[in-house]
Amino acid sequence: MSVWQTIADRIGSFAQSSGIAGSLANLLDPEMWLMGGKDAAFTLSLVALSAKMAAADGVVTADEIRAFRENVQIPAGAESQVERIFELAQQDVAGYESYAKRIERLFHNERDALEHVLDGLFHIAEADGLIHEDELRFLQVVGEHFGFTDEEFSRLASRHVFLGDTDPYFVLGVAPDVNDDELKKVYRKLVAEHHPDRLIAKGVPEELVQVTAKKMAAINSAYDSILDARAQS
Repeated sequence: MSVWQTIADRIGSFAQSSGIAGSLANLLDPEMWLMGGKDAAFTLSLVALSAKMAAADGVVTADEIRAFRENVQIPAGAESQVERIFELAQQDVAGYESYAKRIERLFHNERDALEHVLDGLFHIAEADGLIHEDELRFLQVVGEHFGFTDEEFSRLASRHVFLGDTDPYFVLGVAPDVNDDELKKVYRKLVAEHHPDRLIAKGVPEELVQVTAKKMAAINSAYDSILDARAQS
């Protein structure tokens, strides 16, 4: 059963006003997704926060909607449902911090899942070519509620294109005096951690694995930059 079929079975059709009523944030209550439904809860988490992210600077642009659709591959037949969820999340009176807290409760032992949600939000934020101040604050606060330290958040942010001039050693999380063998070991570990098969095995829905593409590009770029600099020295 696909993640969207699971969501449909759990919450009913929003388009027909059936299923669970009330704040969309209530749908992210961990108690409602215990019976093997974390894949659907993960998707709802990204949908809900993406909607809040897109509206963080006061304007939802076409680029942000496009980026959202790139984050979440919507299968044929589910378009109206996910669009309705997206609309409800934008209109819901619950603030984004409420969403973030509920998502942290659901995945508090799975930091990779929380990091993956943040990756998707960064993709939304940079869709129009500029990270607005309100959007960056949004991301920082979500990161705080997810339990990331300032350094961890900065490193995650550095793996996205809008911080492309960041120290490549910082991007990889190593010291500048790291030897070549250790550097290669860290790089291979990062690549392995973000391999699609491993992400799926960790419970990241297949529909959302592509979110890591930009981060992997930044990791590869940082590694290549270090190798080039060392070859020239």
